[in-house]
Amino acid sequence: MPADKTSALYLTDSYLKEWDTEIKSVKDEKFIVLNETAFYPSSGGQPFDTGTIVRESDNEEFKVVCVGKSDSEISHEVDREGLKQGDKVKCVLDWERRYQFMKSHTATHLLSEVIFRENKALVTGGQLDLDKCRMDFAIDDYDLEKVKSWVDKTNEIIKKDLKVSVEFMPRKDAMNLPQVSKLAKGLPETLKEIRMVNIGDFDVQADGGTHVKSTNEIKGIEFIKCDNRGKNNRRIYYKVT
Repeated sequence: MPADKTSALYLTDSYLKEWDTEIKSVKDEKFIVLNETAFYPSSGGQPFDTGTIVRESDNEEFKVVCVGKSDSEISHEVDREGLKQGDKVKCVLDWERRYQFMKSHTATHLLSEVIFRENKALVTGGQLDLDKCRMDFAIDDYDLEKVKSWVDKTNEIIKKDLKVSVEFMPRKDAMNLPQVSKLAKGLPETLKEIRMVNIGDFDVQADGGTHVKSTNEIKGIEFIKCDNRGKNNRRIYYKVT
């Protein structure tokens, strides 16, 4: 089964912390595919989730140390051998880690929209992390005070308690929306259905990551520094709380 919104539970519910399922397959003793999963695989600058898989027959616990996506399926690397195809299991997310990424991801969408509105700049790269995040964007003129003002404007948007929602749209409909993607590289041609993340009436973006339900769950963005990465590429470092 491909990793769609039926098997990838995080696509429709970012707040799902525990669920019961069955092991679909095991590769090389430690790489597990589940019938359904809420563990997020590394993708789009958002790191993978960690947590545990507990075998129901004997309550044996296996730690999830890495999650990736290969051949349209989500693979979970566990810390030791023992799980078998057909095992019934209970899965538990490391919620503190996931929730921080959710806050950071939503805040990053807002910051990218502010930067786009202010400068028509597209995102050329980025990475979320627990202690700090970074975003690369393409602009010709580098002005540190201007970059700091974008962070300030994003914090003002965060205070508005905007609701965050998710919807799925056929590609042809999604592509008719203005600036459906803030990524300079655009969206993969293979996507026939686009998952849209709406943040109030301020921002809508195509995205496959996890997000909070409202911006009131985010305290704010703290500017750390900004680097000049070349002719027209800048990198901003920031922390989300």
